[in-house]
Amino acid sequence: MLDQGAPPQNQIPAAPASPGVAARLMRRKPVERLVAEGGQGEGGQLRRSLGLWQLTMISIGATLGTGIFVVLGDAVPEAGPAVTLAFVIAGLTALFSALSYAELAGSIPVAGSSYSYAYATLGELVAWVCGWCLVLEYGVSVAAVAVGWGEYLNELLDGTIGVTIPAALSSAPGEGGIVNLPALIVVLLAMVFLLGGARESARANTIMVCVKIAALVLFCAVGFMGFKSGNYRDFMPLGMSGVSAAGATLFFSYIGFDAASTAGEEAKNPKRDLPRAIMLSLIIVTALYVLVAGVAVGAWNWKKFDGSEATLAAIMNDVTGQTFWGTMLALGAVISIASVVLTVLYGQTRILFAMARDGLVPKALGKVHPKTGAPRLNTVLVSLFCGVLAALIPLGKLVDATSIGTLFAFALVNIAVIVLRYKRPGLERTFKVPFGPVLPVLGFVFCAYNMFSLDSVTWIVFGVWMAVGLVFYFVYGYRRSRLATGEDLAVTAEK
Repeated sequence: MLDQGAPPQNQIPAAPASPGVAARLMRRKPVERLVAEGGQGEGGQLRRSLGLWQLTMISIGATLGTGIFVVLGDAVPEAGPAVTLAFVIAGLTALFSALSYAELAGSIPVAGSSYSYAYATLGELVAWVCGWCLVLEYGVSVAAVAVGWGEYLNELLDGTIGVTIPAALSSAPGEGGIVNLPALIVVLLAMVFLLGGARESARANTIMVCVKIAALVLFCAVGFMGFKSGNYRDFMPLGMSGVSAAGATLFFSYIGFDAASTAGEEAKNPKRDLPRAIMLSLIIVTALYVLVAGVAVGAWNWKKFDGSEATLAAIMNDVTGQTFWGTMLALGAVISIASVVLTVLYGQTRILFAMARDGLVPKALGKVHPKTGAPRLNTVLVSLFCGVLAALIPLGKLVDATSIGTLFAFALVNIAVIVLRYKRPGLERTFKVPFGPVLPVLGFVFCAYNMFSLDSVTWIVFGVWMAVGLVFYFVYGYRRSRLATGEDLAVTAEK
């Protein structure tokens, strides 16, 4: 006999009405409702077409490349040869958070990533803040990586046909140019792929990931020929403070391992495959980062690094005395960095899709095209925003802003694991973070430590961004969220 007080099995449980403002700010969306609504949008449904291989490639595609191809030249002057240690510190920070992501992705396999996890555990206001941080993380990192792509495109053009794009059209206004046209172009190309659907985008990304791994292996093979052990004689010339500063900057390199969690509603077997994809991608990326950074500093004295984004190509040219190998690496970088733009842009659109479904941003951003299964308007608007940002803002101004937004979101995920363990101990978990709450607590501490290693200007930018987000929430989302209106999607729990 059915319990008369329980909702029917095929109906999404509605959230109870919240009596006061404080209670409404803390209202949580039940896990069962999040999962039941999975895939549904205003105009259609996301399609489950991605397996473990594609999910792992999405995470690697979103992660591998930014730190090595774009940020390494800025981090080495901060840490010296100890940049390898800085990569390890940043990797440990990411590892603790990755474990938490893996547990939550297996328990709540939906598109919103940490935004959805916070909604289920910490309440609507915290979820909104987390989602707003993710908008900063994904949107700005797309722009930052696109800027780095333009640098390598010029390296490739110079090595093949002997010409480069004029500085006026390849640099932001703050760097002496008018517009960074290559950065805008790569974002628009990624948009075209995404409009074709998740499966087609995943295929293109897999090819590009294989190319980027091959390019880094090639660099290690060539760079090792010029390896000089003396370059490691003064391992930590700027002290632990320099390593910490470099580690905070290099955390940007690990942004993206959580990209697989944004594909929770397009995975064929999300409970099994999402945790595996997250952990596998982080292990592969960390190993490659440490290896490449070690070879780079061994082949080039750390004092030669001057912030140039074409560092690896320059090292190869210097070691071999030929431009051919540097040109080959530039080709690999052009292809591989494009995959970062593609996959991170994908994650951004899926997070906004989830926020639109919940009513916290305009519902038009959750409309899915019936033929491709892609949120078309969402994809176009996000791409245009990121493209304009990449065309007009210098790279250095973007990296730290991305890192602080990411660290804040990751810190919340670690808290969410602990809260969900306490409130829902019987919830099905296909992966559990070992050692109880110890590792999530360490993950939170590492994130906080790296956040406070960033400079005051970055904190000011972050504070302004948060203030704008809170204004938007109280003006728009607070009264229009589905939990506030009591509106349910016309879906069933069993699809």
